[in-house]
Amino acid sequence: MLAEADATVPHGSGNSMMSRNNYFNKNPDSSISMSKMDVIIPFSPDVPCDNNGQRMWWAFLASSMVTFFGGLFIILLWRTLKYLWTVCCHCNIKKKEAQKVNNPANSQVADGTAKGPDEKDEVVPASEVGWMTSVKDWAGVMISAQTLTGRVLVVLVFALSIGALGIYFIDSSDPIESCQNFYKDFTLQIDMFFNVFFLLYFGLRFIAANDKLWFWLEVNSVVDFFTVPPVFVSVYLNRSWLGLRFLRALRLIQFSEILQFLNILKTSNSIKLVNLCSIFISTWLTAAGFIHLVENSGDPWENFQNSQSLSYWECVYLLMVTMSTVGYGDVYAKTTLGRLFMVFFILGGLAMFASYVPEIIELIGNRKKYGGSYSAVNGRKHIVVCGHITLESVSNFLKDFLHKDRDDVNVEIVFLHNISPNLELEALFKRHFTQVEFYQGSVLNPHDLARVKIESADACLILANKYCPDPDAEDASNIMRVISIKNYSPKIRIITQMLQYHNKAHLLNIPSWNWKEGDDAICLAELKAGFIAQSCLAQGLSTMLANLFSMRSFIEIEEDTWQKYYLEGVANEMYTEYLSSAFVGLSFPAVCELCYVKLKLLLIAIENKSELGESRSRKRILINPGNHVKMQEGTLGFFIASDAKEVKRAFFYCKACHDDITDPKRIKKCGCKRLEDEHPSTLSPKKKQRNGGMRNSPNNSPNMMSRHDPLVIPGNEQMENMDMNMKQYDSTGMFHWCPSKEIEKVILTRSEASMTVLSGHVVVCIFGDVTSALVGLRNLVMPLRASNFHYHELKPIVFVGSLEYLRREWETLHNFPKVSILPGTPLSRADLRAVNINLCDMCVILSANQNNIDDASLQDKECILASLNIKSMQFDDSIGLLQANSQGFTPPGMDRSSPDSSPVHGLARQASVTTGANIPIITELAKPGKILPLVSFSQEKKLGINIQMITELVNDSNVQFLDQDDDDDPDTELYLTQPFACGTAFAVSVLDSLMSATYFNDNILTLIRTLVTGGATPELEALLAEENALQGGYSTPQTLANRDRCRVAQLALYDGPFADLGDGGCYGDLFCKALKTYNMLCFGIYRLRDAHLATPSQCTKRYVITNPPYEFELVPTDLIFCLMQFDHNAGQSRTSLSHSSHSSHSSSKKSSSVHSIPTTNRQNRSSKAREAGHKQNATRMNRMSQERKWFTDEPENAYPRNIQIKPMSTHMANQVNQYKSTSSLIPPIREVEDEC
Repeated sequence: MLAEADATVPHGSGNSMMSRNNYFNKNPDSSISMSKMDVIIPFSPDVPCDNNGQRMWWAFLASSMVTFFGGLFIILLWRTLKYLWTVCCHCNIKKKEAQKVNNPANSQVADGTAKGPDEKDEVVPASEVGWMTSVKDWAGVMISAQTLTGRVLVVLVFALSIGALGIYFIDSSDPIESCQNFYKDFTLQIDMFFNVFFLLYFGLRFIAANDKLWFWLEVNSVVDFFTVPPVFVSVYLNRSWLGLRFLRALRLIQFSEILQFLNILKTSNSIKLVNLCSIFISTWLTAAGFIHLVENSGDPWENFQNSQSLSYWECVYLLMVTMSTVGYGDVYAKTTLGRLFMVFFILGGLAMFASYVPEIIELIGNRKKYGGSYSAVNGRKHIVVCGHITLESVSNFLKDFLHKDRDDVNVEIVFLHNISPNLELEALFKRHFTQVEFYQGSVLNPHDLARVKIESADACLILANKYCPDPDAEDASNIMRVISIKNYSPKIRIITQMLQYHNKAHLLNIPSWNWKEGDDAICLAELKAGFIAQSCLAQGLSTMLANLFSMRSFIEIEEDTWQKYYLEGVANEMYTEYLSSAFVGLSFPAVCELCYVKLKLLLIAIENKSELGESRSRKRILINPGNHVKMQEGTLGFFIASDAKEVKRAFFYCKACHDDITDPKRIKKCGCKRLEDEHPSTLSPKKKQRNGGMRNSPNNSPNMMSRHDPLVIPGNEQMENMDMNMKQYDSTGMFHWCPSKEIEKVILTRSEASMTVLSGHVVVCIFGDVTSALVGLRNLVMPLRASNFHYHELKPIVFVGSLEYLRREWETLHNFPKVSILPGTPLSRADLRAVNINLCDMCVILSANQNNIDDASLQDKECILASLNIKSMQFDDSIGLLQANSQGFTPPGMDRSSPDSSPVHGLARQASVTTGANIPIITELAKPGKILPLVSFSQEKKLGINIQMITELVNDSNVQFLDQDDDDDPDTELYLTQPFACGTAFAVSVLDSLMSATYFNDNILTLIRTLVTGGATPELEALLAEENALQGGYSTPQTLANRDRCRVAQLALYDGPFADLGDGGCYGDLFCKALKTYNMLCFGIYRLRDAHLATPSQCTKRYVITNPPYEFELVPTDLIFCLMQFDHNAGQSRTSLSHSSHSSHSSSKKSSSVHSIPTTNRQNRSSKAREAGHKQNATRMNRMSQERKWFTDEPENAYPRNIQIKPMSTHMANQVNQYKSTSSLIPPIREVEDEC
């Protein structure tokens, strides 16, 4: 039967012909009756198919054509009738208006009688129009994408259209027309369901359409006309016709709209790309469907005899090779309809292929390689890094952030930058692909912020371009980035780099900027100047602090060289950890000693809690607070250690379990600690708070840095400082202050400077002009004018540079005392000799022109030339000796000696003499012959190479040019070079590590800022933002309490109470003795470079050793870095003198180191004052000798702790005697009265 024929021939018109032949062979009687009928489709008696398999494609096509043209005719007829009705009504209205004008008397009757029915007639249409409008509005809402229902409906229609197209792909493998039973064919049932839904959606669209005619002619409407009615005909005739169902592919044109409704496509390029692809694919698939239909059916006028069997995908292949003009010829159209269609398709398809495909390729090629979105990982935090993203900045950041010494860095780093990375940077990202991702975009674009999930990020870090020629513009860019990020996510924590200090004030204008919640601005100019200023007080401190907050790996060196000890110290970093409950109740020195001796940890500061009321408390960071501070539960400690695991010992330490343990590595979590974890105390911290320290204080005032609350001040000093008629300090009490001075009053000419005897001062050589960017000299002066120095301890500061540039900086400097300016150039030796650079305590070389040069190797040319110029100068040491005697300070070992019975002698100050070591030290008055044998000196020491100086560099590689006698490789990292290790060079690049250090613990930044800025606080920054200058304030107990804070100094070992430890003693013994006896916290050594050599060396260079071990052996020439307590009594006898009107020469002598040739009118007064000073010295010496206290009640000739004195050379000692014999020929020296 017919079923067998169907099994042998799968589909196509050829199959139908074979079925027909088999049917006639088996039914010869009906051959005559059926000869006239065109039976060409398979049928079966099981399926009630009309006409026994005769083609009825015309029925399916007629249903679509009747629907389309019938509806079009009805719409046109309705429009015609409506137009005619409108015209007729318009004529009637005009006639009525004309009648009213011609017969106004009847208007009342017309209004009263005739309008009644009219009004009733108008009410009904009005209600009908309102109902139709409501239905129309409802239909419009249902199909619009503005509501959730509309979006769901639009997406559902598109999905069902693609489903119907998929059913067409399945049915295309069957014959074009075949008999099928609706109740048994599953695909027909699904297609029927889809089309019913399409019909309902068509009705909604028709109701909502404003112009029904244009709606009827739309592409989507035409698709529905030729796909929906044939389905209902198929159910009625029990047969299916593949027909025009391929038109459903035209729905793909709306694919971009659907993706926009779903907020998937948001950029113009992506929308354009999807549009081009959807149009190209839909046209391609639709044309392939038409070829498939006509080629498998044949031409109607040929009685469908010229058909060929082609699958749908062969037709797709045919059209692709046709559009691409390849045309292999293996597949081609045979029917006339197919060939005619191919003619027109080649014209349009070729044009579309030639225009669309290149544009699609261009869009794909221009698409950002890093344009995706970040996918957050559960249980893993991520940070966003933006700003200045280069190979150098990223490599430095990753090297420090992902350092192995950090304790389990489970943080993913997401970089966001608007420029795609170069090959080197891309290779760097690939090497760290497990923890680093890069996305191309801008933080100023909210869409890009959403891509990197900024709202869920743990923090956002903004890097600055340290080498940009316009720092203010760079800061403005970073501030805009902060504004954009805070506007998108106000609670996100932001850590940003700023180049200029005055631009930090703009961050305070951002409402959501809150430093108490972790927001931080790392000002590179402020910290750089602070580090250099601290080097003026203790040379080498800048190197030590820079190494502490930078993550460095331990490099082991076997041979006994200075690099071995330096690198052992470089491996130390700064960490924070909560102290164990075993320390509760102990004083800070006791805990510090226990940590150093037992745990091998150096504790330098704590976060102390103080109660403000019943429910309020504040936290403050105390640096070496002294023995009056007791440890509380949950105290946070600041440690110096080699890695984070070592610091855990302070948290796990238990006196009961670990008291007898000698190996600190065995100190781990014990059973007692586990018991505490199971039953935690209400006071113990359950979680480490990231935003600790001063940030959590509700009332964080500057006095939070003081040790005493309230401060107990000795009576004399308190009375003198409480003079309400004098402003000695700024309004916060953190810095010395004087009334503003005009710049002309502090300018020195070269001749005036030559007549002025300067010593113990700081010379700042600055390169700059009118167009140079400001370096922020206020940040350099503020640490040197901190209030924890007494007035007579302040070092005079002399600026040598362009007057035009210094005028621009003077607005921020005019309230600081003891500041002078010598207009000139640091390259002029005459200017340098005029300011006695050989007698200065420190020479600072800065440049404001470094970033204006494109060649990186030439950025530091001015600083390098100035440094080499100073080192090549020669000086006469006798000048220093004359000044030493003129100031009334007898050099050590000459005339005075302390009583042998006194274990602690009075401190003596010597003027700055250019000698061998030329290093700031704290020493005692030595006996004759005790100092001279320690160090060997020669005439070489008169060279400028022995002048203490620190040079700022921009390019790290230029450090090789500073020392001509070192063997540093040009490719050596900065921290491994000799100038940096010796503290004579400083580069801003070392501050990059502060970004990652601040992220992991923002208390570290607070501690560093406290150490290097002299006590700058957020309140002071707010005041500077308002006034841009320090404001004077009267001395009150609250402001005076701010003076009571630690400072850094250097302690000498060749004489004094620690002399016995200086010759072969252990550093640990020195540490414990200094801590117990004097509350001095030692944390490093400044050692001669060749101290390890067996033979004496003439080299006077020193290097830094950070946190040596307990058993480290000391040498007499070592200088010890220490944190010293503030001494109130050191300034008792000088307070009134230093801030008075200089009524006596003795007072002015202690208040300034600036001297000039006097007039004869003041000689007698000066001699009388000197005699009175000697009497006062003798009285105070006796009192101090009785009390036997060190650093308290110092005599008049006592050397304050921070003042730098130098050992004397042998030939200088000989010149002392020669000077004494000729001193009567030298006129006496007077001091220039300080205006303050």
